[in-house]
Parts: sequence; structure tokens; C-alpha cells
Amino acid sequence: KVRAMEIIDELEPVKRGIYSGAVGYLGFNGDMDMAIAIRTAVLKDGWLHVQAAAGVVADSDPLSEWRETQHKARAMLKAAELALAEHASTARAPA
Repeated sequence: KVRAMEIIDELEPVKRGIYSGAVGYLGFNGDMDMAIAIRTAVLKDGWLHVQAAAGVVADSDPLSEWRETQHKARAMLKAAELALAEHASTARAPA
């Protein structure tokens, strides 16, 4: 596991941030619910950073896995486009 993290650090040009981390809550009563963030969209300094994952195993086809990540990311990009269009139309609407 440590070596895998070292390889990722060597190969990936940017830090992952919340991507592939645990997201959830721990309640005061001891309840906990967590998930792994395998699809993320982070808006920072006017830039949208989108990350998506595919499950790579020994017999995975690299091109197929690449296409899968593109497909998953496309949904987040489309949602951002729709939100931006809605914001633009609301900003122009008379008060």
C-alpha cells in the first residue's frame, strides 16, 4: 500500500485533494457513515477540478478504463455547465 501511494505521487502531476479520500460523518452518539470519493468536482479560484476513477484489475483494457473515466467525468462537467447557465440567466433577470 505504501509503495502504491509512492508511485501515485511520482506519476500524478497534481495532488488528489479530497479525491479518493473518505467522506462522511461521525455522530456524537457513535454512529458513523463513510464513503470513498471516487468522483469529485471542486471549484477553487474560478477553476473546476474534476476527477473520476475506474476499477483497474489485472485483465483491464486500458483504453476501456480511460473511456470509463471520461464518461463518469462528463456527467459532473455537464452539471457544472447547467449550473453556470442557470446562474448566468438569473444574474441577467430583472429584479
